[in-house]
Amino acid sequence: MILAPAGETCGASHKLLFLLEDCVLDSKRRELRRGPVLLPIEPQVFDLLEYLVRNRDRVVSKDDLLASVWGGRIVSDSTLASRINAARRAIGDTGEQQRLIRTIIGKGVRFVGKAREQQDNDQWAAPPLVPRLSIVVLPFSNFSNDPELEHFADASPTT
Repeated sequence: MILAPAGETCGASHKLLFLLEDCVLDSKRRELRRGPVLLPIEPQVFDLLEYLVRNRDRVVSKDDLLASVWGGRIVSDSTLASRINAARRAIGDTGEQQRLIRTIIGKGVRFVGKAREQQDNDQWAAPPLVPRLSIVVLPFSNFSNDPELEHFADASPTT
């Protein structure tokens, strides 16, 4: 069962934001953020995570993942496991805890964390601007009357 509309891949479907604990999965921009920080995530891992979140109401089988994320290509179990673990790491989960992505042995995997859907209204279009850093150079005055230190005052700008 693939929930992406006909003719669209999982990653290119509806323009939604998925709010997952402290992360935001942006399907339009194909970005994963934790607060204002853009998290690095491989495209295939993004597709896998998005597919699991979109289908969080059910257990997703290996065949479903192969059809939707890998386009029907056959991949090894170790490749599948490594991508699932990468998705877990990206959202702060582990294979040991499985508090967000749970493996159901013999059945598949399921996103079990809380997820809220929000229509993309471009509020996440750009991360908050980082204040520009600047350097201020203040003039020096030689108050010591030591001629050896006069070159410090000569090299600095004056007002």
